Amino acid sequence: MDEALIKYNKVEIHQQDLCVLSDVTLELQKGEFVYLIGKVGSGKTSLLKTFYGELDVVDGEAEVLGYNMRTIKRKYIPQLRRKLGIVFQDFQLLTDRTVYNNLEFVLRATGWKNKQEIKDRIEEVLQLVGMSNKGYKLPNELSGGEQQRIVIARAVLNSPAIILADEPTGNLDVETGRAIVELLHGICESGSSVVMTTHNLHILNQFPGRVYRCAEHHITDVTHEFSKDK
Repeated sequence: MDEALIKYNKVEIHQQDLCVLSDVTLELQKGEFVYLIGKVGSGKTSLLKTFYGELDVVDGEAEVLGYNMRTIKRKYIPQLRRKLGIVFQDFQLLTDRTVYNNLEFVLRATGWKNKQEIKDRIEEVLQLVGMSNKGYKLPNELSGGEQQRIVIARAVLNSPAIILADEPTGNLDVETGRAIVELLHGICESGSSVVMTTHNLHILNQFPGRVYRCAEHHITDVTHEFSKDK
């Protein structure tokens, strides 16, 4: 088996001075789709934040894409984040510029310079998420589901090894949410691993993956509870 993209062993995570999760042991393999489930406040988002260096790992062994998250220096975090695609629940699109310019901003900020290559890549990701004809629109002219598709397009611009999706269906109706998860699964099948937090358990039966539950400061592999053969 290939080297794991994320490897956590007996990790402890604090939010301010409170212990949010302890004894976290998990691995993410290439091409894998992993769900993090659990109640609000159970530590799902905090765990995601440690993957991209937003929250420190207090104890244990933590490795993301070859970076040691216990000892990583601040100056290397932008390098790590370029290999990650992050999908936020609240979109975080720049509201004063078009969809196209939102995506162009990210590419230029990550070192793309050639105008034609930028244009081609933007067209490619918009097509991937089914939004080819929406590049000229401002975010507030799009529905919630359309905005989330643009956020996913933004996340995959630099062909990340891992996509981290924090409640990507949280603000969407059931059918739109289902379409977003289907899109993420399609992206996973084409090469990016996905870690997604959700409280929508119906989705787990429709789109299987490995499932970890956050509860009582611990994380447990509960994939068997959602397998079709149970």
